[in-house]
Amino acid sequence: MADQPVLIVGAGHAGFQLAVSLRQAGYGGPVSLINDEPHLPYQRPPLSKAYLKGGGRPDSVMFRPEKFYHDQHVDLIADRAVAIDRSARELVCASGASRAYKHLVLATGARNRLLDIPNAGLDDVLYLRTLDESETLRQRFGAGGRVVVVGAGFIGLEFAATARAKGLEVDVVELAPRVMARAVTPEISEFFQRRHIEAGIRLHFGVQATSITSNDGRVTGVTLSDGRQLVADLVVVGVGVLPNVELAAEADLPVASGIIVDEHLLTADPDISAIGDCALFASVRFGAPLRLESVQNATDQARCVAARLTGDTKSYDGLPWFWSDQGADKLQIAGLTTGYDQVVVRGNAGEGSFSAFCYKAGRLIGVESVNRGSDHVFGRRILAVNGSIAPDQAADLAFDLKKALA
Repeated sequence: MADQPVLIVGAGHAGFQLAVSLRQAGYGGPVSLINDEPHLPYQRPPLSKAYLKGGGRPDSVMFRPEKFYHDQHVDLIADRAVAIDRSARELVCASGASRAYKHLVLATGARNRLLDIPNAGLDDVLYLRTLDESETLRQRFGAGGRVVVVGAGFIGLEFAATARAKGLEVDVVELAPRVMARAVTPEISEFFQRRHIEAGIRLHFGVQATSITSNDGRVTGVTLSDGRQLVADLVVVGVGVLPNVELAAEADLPVASGIIVDEHLLTADPDISAIGDCALFASVRFGAPLRLESVQNATDQARCVAARLTGDTKSYDGLPWFWSDQGADKLQIAGLTTGYDQVVVRGNAGEGSFSAFCYKAGRLIGVESVNRGSDHVFGRRILAVNGSIAPDQAADLAFDLKKALA
């Protein structure tokens, strides 16, 4: 691969980290990063957290200033990929330019799942994934008013907490019976539900938005499936994302709920890899195909591909971890808790600091922590080496987790 062009499509966490890791690994060939947004590559997590809350400038979320790309000899290209010519090993861009590659890496990420109900296309119906979307929502805070948040996942609740702290009246609509139902245990859901209700947020479970009412093109409310009407002058939608697989699919690469790659993150074409939110990878750790939406997964996969492209081939085996800041509370998750059959609480939910240790057949598979960073660190370290502690040890605050690691 020495001195051969590596072309990276997508300048999010995965794409940016790959460019950096290639240089750190001593790769001396051309590296190009296709960026289809009108900004330098930037971090996404602050957009629904610190950046949304504060008054920082857009450059506060940029990975690096423009000079960095020049100094590292990374060609940052403002364009959009539209087609892959696999036989010619060329990428066709919206500008009309064709760019040759020795190895192509698809880090195309994901996009917001759109709300498909009447009036969902109005200007007052907004999403939160890009820098421009976060900036628009920050500006709306100053006007006050009432907001309906559709979806009680991480993004919806992070926004709801910030909007309430900024003085807005907030309703959250969720089809599931509890917040973050697909991501966390009932113990964690119960805590965050209580905290959001105490903050004055109204939560509506088991219903969905069926239409948006308006007057002269401005949102006035949201109609729910049970017939109720919620007053609103702003609707924020957080109902998940869709992986951007179209570029790969049109090039006849196998796709499903992501671009299908093997344990080395290679597609069916040995000259093309896929990483990050768009990649459905063969997980060595979990023995099943996975697509994960997290900064950890994006950056770890980028490092894995950079290593392979510089001669150190290995299977991807990253331990998943996630986090969410909601109001004054921090949720941290180590591992994947899907399929747990026992939950052991360590700490005191009433005091706002506890963890849910999740077990399957007596073995620890994940740790969900609220304002308890030491438990999260323990979870990441012990799960990384496929270790475990007994459920009664997890429940016992006198049990020394550090000794268990030793």
